[in-house]
Amino acid sequence: MKTLLTFFILISNLTLFAQENKVAGDYAFTPESKDGNRIEYKLTLNQDGTFECYYHKYIKEGIPPDTHHYGKGTWKIKDNLVSFFSDKQKDIDEKHTMNFTNSVARFVTKSPRDKSDKIIKIKLQFLESDIFWIKPIGLFKIE
Repeated sequence: MKTLLTFFILISNLTLFAQENKVAGDYAFTPESKDGNRIEYKLTLNQDGTFECYYHKYIKEGIPPDTHHYGKGTWKIKDNLVSFFSDKQKDIDEKHTMNFTNSVARFVTKSPRDKSDKIIKIKLQFLESDIFWIKPIGLFKIE
């Protein structure tokens, strides 16, 4: 009985690890307008459960026109929902000012049951965040 229980625990841990490997990687989105304004979002989810985020905004008539913001912390996945956490003592400093605590994104990919030729880009679609501008953003995985 102990052997069977150990086997099931090992299999469930391998499944969780495999899902984290699928999610880890680089994500980005860079919409541009015709007038030269640009916003760049980059997010790296590392295998070790840490992440780094970079946000660059260039608005010609903005004050200032060019701004850069950084964030870092840890992430966890459960049921295709990626939760982000930033430790105020360790992750927030003069450079890394974005606090991702209370941020949740859905990992979106093509269903294994979908046998069509339809191509669906892997992305993280943010659902919740205390960072107001990140809620509607979807970041696509760079492959």
